[in-house]
Amino acid sequence: MQNNSLLKEMGIGLKAMENLLSQYIESNSPLLTEASLHLFQAGGKRIRPAFALLSGRCCGVDSNSMLPLAAALELIHMASLVHDDVVDNSFTRRGISTVKAQWGNKVSLHTGDYLLAKSLLLISQYEQPQVAKIIADVSVEMCEGEIQQIATAHDPGQTIKDYFYRINRKTAMLISASCRLGAVVSNAPAVLERALARYGHYLGMAFQIVDDILDLTAEQKELGKPVGSDFRQGIITLPTIYALRHSQKTGVLESIVRNKSKTEEEIQLAISLIKDSGAIEYSFTVASRFINKAKKQLQHIPLTEHQEALASLADFVQNRRF
Repeated sequence: MQNNSLLKEMGIGLKAMENLLSQYIESNSPLLTEASLHLFQAGGKRIRPAFALLSGRCCGVDSNSMLPLAAALELIHMASLVHDDVVDNSFTRRGISTVKAQWGNKVSLHTGDYLLAKSLLLISQYEQPQVAKIIADVSVEMCEGEIQQIATAHDPGQTIKDYFYRINRKTAMLISASCRLGAVVSNAPAVLERALARYGHYLGMAFQIVDDILDLTAEQKELGKPVGSDFRQGIITLPTIYALRHSQKTGVLESIVRNKSKTEEEIQLAISLIKDSGAIEYSFTVASRFINKAKKQLQHIPLTEHQEALASLADFVQNRRF
């Protein structure tokens, strides 16, 4: 996004969304408010609200009309994170302690449920029934994706097709919905709605692939959590799937993947084998293909500074290192 006025506009829109969010998550319960604010103040890329706001602008909707939806999408994402930290037994996220680490599992689970319920209240402000249906459908699929991830942990037999199925539900569908809903709220033509939904899908797939690469390659300080966290938990990502088929020491890597009580030495050996197999380069190539597919969808969207911003967001997803 080279346009300074657009950058300023987006910053104002996201700031307004954050102000709404910080007020909206306050509860009559001081503990619930504290836990919710702790998660919110940990920050984040706010990429789902950004997509919703930009997609709305592409369809002629002002940012104020999109704020409740943008905030709801971020709440859904936050709820999934606080639940994930319980499932994954995570104690740090974005470089700070998780709600689980601060208050335990019970408070974490109820905080996630609370945030999800608050998102429903925000969604109810929209007259279009399709808004609630799209988000409900995506929420169901997200749960199914997470369950599949748990069911297939430590299984080296997973295919790339299995991986794509999982990350579509775990990540891409909510990003796709964030883009699509800008068109829905503005009652835009079906061709525009489809293009934004597909753009979001392809970008969401790339976003998760890059995330999985960074889990193995980023510096812990930048990542905000221990490197190799997914591998430790038995989550089989694209680099690992590729390495299991192309590493010169496939048997060693498969044995480590199956082991549910990996030592730190084994984890570092596995990461080294994955890197040496060419899996990182391959995974970046796959992510780039999805990025290119996302950009092709933008030809169906009127050429404005907002459309250009969506193209720049695609570049950010591809090149990010945190």
